[in-house]
Amino acid sequence: MASGVFLELSRHHLLAPDGRSVARDVIRHPGAVAVVPLLGGDVVLIRQHRSAVRSFLLEIPAGKLDIRGEDPEEAARRECVEEVGLQPGTLEPLCEFFTAPGFTDERIALFLAEDPVPVEASPVGAEEEISEIVRLPLVRAIEMIGEGEIVDAKTQIGLLMIRGRR
Repeated sequence: MASGVFLELSRHHLLAPDGRSVARDVIRHPGAVAVVPLLGGDVVLIRQHRSAVRSFLLEIPAGKLDIRGEDPEEAARRECVEEVGLQPGTLEPLCEFFTAPGFTDERIALFLAEDPVPVEASPVGAEEEISEIVRLPLVRAIEMIGEGEIVDAKTQIGLLMIRGRR
């Protein structure tokens, strides 16, 4: 139907229980990763502009799988370096989830990065080039979810999963 740089929009036809044909538009996505980088009791986030919501959001580092079949752990390490300038020491898989299965097949693999080593960030794209790296106590970041200051779902999931483990 239509294609973008890395997304594909297609129309699917389903058969409803009453026999009617129902059309559904679906966005195909290559998959993504997200990382919760912890430095002691702090989490490192990125504040970046998101065109779709016309706002700056505070998020954990994340990004799409750049190559078909790319190893999610390698992608998670890459995104952590690119976005917040941290090379994960240990990287532990936490979970995988669909972002919005009502219209897209995007699936995010979520990781915990502990003992990260500071390196030079290597931003890719306009959003990352004007972004801000934010280090916060984990407890404060979790409070910010309830206060409506952290509204990104992958970030909420990551922070709340870590809270449940500490």
